Amino acid sequence: MASEEDPVKKNQIVEARARNISHNVRCTECGSQSIEESQADVAILLRKLIRDEIRSGKSDKEIYKKLEDDFGETVLYAPKFDMQTAALWLSPVLFAGAAAGVWAYSKHRQKTNVHIMALNLVRGIPLTPREKETMLDVLTPPPSQVARTSLWWRRWRGQ
Repeated sequence: MASEEDPVKKNQIVEARARNISHNVRCTECGSQSIEESQADVAILLRKLIRDEIRSGKSDKEIYKKLEDDFGETVLYAPKFDMQTAALWLSPVLFAGAAAGVWAYSKHRQKTNVHIMALNLVRGIPLTPREKETMLDVLTPPPSQVARTSLWWRRWRGQ
């Protein structure tokens, strides 16, 4: 009985590995389906090739490498990271960083937008205590700047 289970178990392992690999390989004819989902002749042949390679004792990496060598890197759903695919891999991170930067800048601008606060004052809308504090911080120059500015202004007006 153990000898009967051994080939069945080996066949189940081969099938599981083959399905796993087949889900990660793009059908060269369809392009939008994996070879596991596709019913194209090429996909059927590739599934058979993968099972034959597994039975011959090759590892998953070796099978992926063979498929990549035979059909090109586009046959794999997950391309490797190198200089040619760096933009593809890094674009989500760059996009998220840019979006976070725009969001942070808009939040900062909302907190210190003196023009809107001044317009609200002119319209008669009272400022909140936080807006008053922000407006005073923005509009009150540091003491050293006032002295330099007035000295510069006096020299310029004197000429």
